Amino acid sequence: MFESLRAHGFQVECHSHAEAILRVDFPEVANQLQTILLGSTIPIEEIIGSGGGETKGTQRLRRALHEHGWRKHKFEVRRTIDGVARESISHEVDHIARFAAGLLSLEIEWNNKDPFFDRDLENYKRLHADGAISLGILITRGVSLQDEMRSMVLRFATEKNINGIADLEQIGLNPTIRQRKDYARRQHGETTFAQAWAASFVQDKFGAATTHWRKLEDRVRRGVGNPCPLLLIGLPASLVTFGEPQAVVERLIEEGEPSVD
Repeated sequence: MFESLRAHGFQVECHSHAEAILRVDFPEVANQLQTILLGSTIPIEEIIGSGGGETKGTQRLRRALHEHGWRKHKFEVRRTIDGVARESISHEVDHIARFAAGLLSLEIEWNNKDPFFDRDLENYKRLHADGAISLGILITRGVSLQDEMRSMVLRFATEKNINGIADLEQIGLNPTIRQRKDYARRQHGETTFAQAWAASFVQDKFGAATTHWRKLEDRVRRGVGNPCPLLLIGLPASLVTFGEPQAVVERLIEEGEPSVD
């Protein structure tokens, strides 16, 4: 299961019998997710232009999920005692899909603060305990994507001849005073401006405290979300492309808008 994803560098983990549940009750889901994810790419220009926020590539992924029936949904859980309402809790999930055997829930955490993993996993735990979902899926940046982010940003800076603030402004970036000071602080000895900017950009936007595989893995290992069955998918560095023709980049960016509900 998910052999094609693994062969293309994706990280895939199943917890609490998730693989058995998918094989028996939701056999179509693995092929569906593989088709969607293997068709995904993120031009490096999107990562730079997004400033660390959700890329158009992530929005295209959401659109593809939506086209396959994965829709945003708000669960409303109400508890009563002798007919008197005592508690009402809502859980909004970005993507759910209904199948004959039950309902699956999916969240994409491209680049949030890592406590969002706690929120997602605890939501899954409660929804599973209440019988609302059969399994929860989380997609985030994999280890290779996290670890290679600086070298990819530096490659972009080198190919675009980013040698100073004026060059950043030429590509539509407007660094803050704090960021400019950080570039200057980092640029010493043989360190080039491009190297200083790449290191600062990645630390600012994709730092250790953001949502990526290691942060997710740490929480799951500690039992957060347990015993909800979980499918975890880490996006690889190979999704990021370089040298795309400008027309292709513009088309992909256009396809990423608007994001779907």
